[in-house]
Amino acid sequence: MYKALYRKWRPMTFDDVISQQHITDTLKNQIISGKTAHAYLFTGSRGTGKTTCARILAKAVNCRNMKDGNPCLECDICRDADNGSLTDIVEIDAASNNGVDNIRDLRDGAVYTPERGAYKIYIIDEVHMLSQGAFNALLKIMEEPPPYVKFILATTEIHKVPATIASRCQRYDFRRIKAEDIAARLKFIAQQESIDLTDDGAALIAKLADGGMRDAVSLLDQCSACAETIDAGTVSDAAGIAGRDYLYDMLDAVSERDISKALSITGTLYEMSKDLARLCEELISQLRNIMLIKASPKNYSELIVCMPDELKRLEALAQASDLDDVMNRLYALQECRERMAKVLNKRVEFEMTLIRLCGENTANQSEAIDNSEIYDKIKKLEDMIKRAPAVPAAGSTPAEPEVLTAKNPAPDTEPVPTVDIKKLKPEDLVPCERWDDVLEEFRKVNPAVAGSLDGSVAATAGNIIFITSQNRFFITLFKTKENAVSLGETINRVLGQRFVIKARCATTVDQQKNMAEELIKKAQASNIETAIENGSSQ
Repeated sequence: MYKALYRKWRPMTFDDVISQQHITDTLKNQIISGKTAHAYLFTGSRGTGKTTCARILAKAVNCRNMKDGNPCLECDICRDADNGSLTDIVEIDAASNNGVDNIRDLRDGAVYTPERGAYKIYIIDEVHMLSQGAFNALLKIMEEPPPYVKFILATTEIHKVPATIASRCQRYDFRRIKAEDIAARLKFIAQQESIDLTDDGAALIAKLADGGMRDAVSLLDQCSACAETIDAGTVSDAAGIAGRDYLYDMLDAVSERDISKALSITGTLYEMSKDLARLCEELISQLRNIMLIKASPKNYSELIVCMPDELKRLEALAQASDLDDVMNRLYALQECRERMAKVLNKRVEFEMTLIRLCGENTANQSEAIDNSEIYDKIKKLEDMIKRAPAVPAAGSTPAEPEVLTAKNPAPDTEPVPTVDIKKLKPEDLVPCERWDDVLEEFRKVNPAVAGSLDGSVAATAGNIIFITSQNRFFITLFKTKENAVSLGETINRVLGQRFVIKARCATTVDQQKNMAEELIKKAQASNIETAIENGSSQ
């Protein structure tokens, strides 16, 4: 019966484990000196060797003929451990056995001495999946286990493991395996399996594996069934990713802001059944390379991962792009990749993102967002600044171009002015002493608009009431009939008389702009609290 390559070529000794020498050397030294701990915690991303090292450690501490810290693989204990028939080594999948009853069974079985080996080893994989009750049940036995019991916990999400559990273990962090180490291991496996694997094919598999050896060997196994010779093209087809030419053509289209070309390439790839989510990831990876070329022009060759023939195209794209543009595109694609996991149609989401990337306003997107936040703060500051005069200045008339008139819903209910505005003088105006009462009542009727009247004053002449506001935003709201009518009704209820309403802003447009520019400088130079204090003191 055929056995998957990742199972067939799983490391059997510590010496076979790649890119984790800082861990394997320590474990071997502990085994040789007989100073192994009672509990270990292995953490790291998938495919980095956590479960493999746990199995090797379990075999080595029980091996009858241990060799330099490695299991001999020849004694009966090693053979039975490899075929899963050794009862002294118990593997538990916490993803499917995460209840408190499962851990209680483990705890009850731990009191029995090992049958054949020196230790009874419990390997708990994906330990972060245990429930809170299961962790509590595990805590006591881990704190004071019998001398013949050892625990090896493995997890990809260390932050979900309670500190009470982690503190009782020796922790080992498994690093992502280097791409060159993965490629070398793949070449070795291919040679042993009589598989024709080219250097560029091995490099591409190693890159797609993202630091996981298991993913790399699984992809090699998949590619071996597709073609006799496994090169970059074979890997691309088997993995469902875009060919390299398509990928760089799309980056060229985005750089040239050619929407039609970018959408055409996407359509071609979709018809070829390419995985658009993987294509998005590939674009992110290459844009990262371009970003590093722009940000570190002296030593970028040590930071990026690409094929030798791709370097020239990456350098050309970097030369034609601005660093801010590249980072904005990276941000947009990462958001797109997150959304593609939730939407029904991935193609629509990807095409929408491409259109945004090719748009002229993409580069200024983040700046526009920042400006909106600043203007929101400015509006809050404006509400606190009170500069309006108590009455209109001498020599000025209320009927300026800024004055707006409130119209009642029915023409026959609108009062007729009893004085001639053109002949009105400033000394004819009488300050409205109950204006604060009007504002208080108006806040109950229309609180959204009432806020724009904070700090305003009012004066009357006959049956005309003149409102002077320091907030230009009120003038905009005053143009809406509903707002003007509700204010008129409120004035009528409080003052007992229906007035013709005239409103004006105490400052000109230019003064408002200067005030806004002043506030922007303050917001950028100091925090918002300091700006508020400065505004209140003026």
